[in-house]
Amino acid sequence: MPPRLPANARREQILDVALVVFATNGFHGSSMNDVADAVGVTKPVLYQHFDSKRDLYQALIDEVGDRLLGNITKAAAEATDGKSQTELGFRAYFRWVSDDHDGFRFLFGSGTRRDDEFNAAVQRITAEAAKAVAPLIAVDIDERHRTTLAHALVGLAEGASRLLVERGDEFDPDEIAQVVADLAWAGLRAVQPKD
Repeated sequence: MPPRLPANARREQILDVALVVFATNGFHGSSMNDVADAVGVTKPVLYQHFDSKRDLYQALIDEVGDRLLGNITKAAAEATDGKSQTELGFRAYFRWVSDDHDGFRFLFGSGTRRDDEFNAAVQRITAEAAKAVAPLIAVDIDERHRTTLAHALVGLAEGASRLLVERGDEFDPDEIAQVVADLAWAGLRAVQPKD
C-alpha cells in the first residue's frame, strides 16, 4: 500500500495515472478497478475523490484541457507582435504534444469523441483555444470570419499532431512549430477584408 497522501496530492496522483489508463484503453475499455490497480489503491479510495468513472473522466478532460490552454495563453502573452504570437503559440502547443503524448491522445482520441458529453467538453476546449487565437489574427475582418480562421489554425495544429503521435515519431516540437507557424503566418498575411 502506498503511503497516505494528502487529499489534493492523492487526487493529482489519481488523475496522472488515470490519464495513462484512459489514453491507452479509452473510456469503455477501462474500469475503475484498472485505475485503482494502476494507482495502487483500493476502489473505495477512488470513490472518495470521484463519484463515478464518468466523473473521473470529465475531471481529466478539464485538467488536460486547462494544461493545454494555459501553455498556449502563457506563451502567446510573451509575444511582442502577431508573428511572434503565432510562433510562440504553436511552439507551446507542439511542446505540449511532445511532452504529453498521453494527454493529446486522451483529449483528441476517438474514445473521447464517441461520447456526446465528453465530445462537447473537448469542443469547448477547442473553442477556448480558438478564442485565445482569434485576437492574434491582426487583419481587418469581421468577427465571424476571424473566428473561422482561428478554428482553422487550431485544426491545423491538431491535425499535424495527430499524424506525429499516431506514427510514433520522435519530433522536435520547436522545429515542427516553426514550419506550421510559417505556413499559418503566410496564410494569415494573405487574408483580405471582405468587401
